[in-house]
Amino acid sequence: MGRRAESLVLSVDERLELERLVRVHSTSQQRAGRARMILLLSSGLGILEVSQMLCVWRKTVSTWRKRWLLGPTQTVIERLSDEPRAGAPARITPQQVCAIIALACESPSNLDLPLSHWSASDLAREAVKRGLVDRISPRQAGRFLKRI
Repeated sequence: MGRRAESLVLSVDERLELERLVRVHSTSQQRAGRARMILLLSSGLGILEVSQMLCVWRKTVSTWRKRWLLGPTQTVIERLSDEPRAGAPARITPQQVCAIIALACESPSNLDLPLSHWSASDLAREAVKRGLVDRISPRQAGRFLKRI
């Protein structure tokens, strides 16, 4: 028989916050599932039992148990959040996105442009011309157009 991990000990506040996260409909499914794992582990169940109950891999339960134990100074939400992903940081800030979308909401004819509507390349060109961004591809500008 395999070794059994010690059950987690939760403070009253942690338990209440985890139970709230599981109950609230606005909690993402991933975060709610992680909260369920921690609650079940704290009730004395083992990693294998929790993984079978929640239909997840044993390694998933083990990983979230380790992350929970490593972050006692963090909030419950921080402890249940994903770690930052690899990759380049975003080049376009949320403020720039809003400015580009606001530009796309304006009629090109009102801006003395010989256009009846925005195309992705026209929007990208105008955003650079106005100094909203240093550079933007027509494809990225097109993604912003789809939002409106």
